[in-house]
Amino acid sequence: MSNSELATSYAALILADDDIEVTPDKLQTLIKAANIDDVESIWTTLFAKALEGKNVKDMLLNVGSGGGAAAAPTGGAGGATAESAPEEAKEEKKEEEKEESDEDMGFGLFD
Repeated sequence: MSNSELATSYAALILADDDIEVTPDKLQTLIKAANIDDVESIWTTLFAKALEGKNVKDMLLNVGSGGGAAAAPTGGAGGATAESAPEEAKEEKKEEEKEESDEDMGFGLFD
């Protein structure tokens, strides 16, 4: 990560910590206050657009949560899924047996 990206990230975290909206101008102001001169305005614009309408604190707190994972079945539904698993395995086995081999087609690899 470059110094520009790092400075912009820290500035965004500071603004989010103070519950201030993250905008390119506010990011640039914080970066200049820290005496970092080599940050191009594209970085502040990209970070501001990426964080627009998002709660940075919630994003940091939910880093390892995984987001949209499906919930595990509970109660009586657990027995139904356990019974259906062997049936699915049998169906898959039948499909594998139906595949044609090269010998059935009338030609081989070295013909």
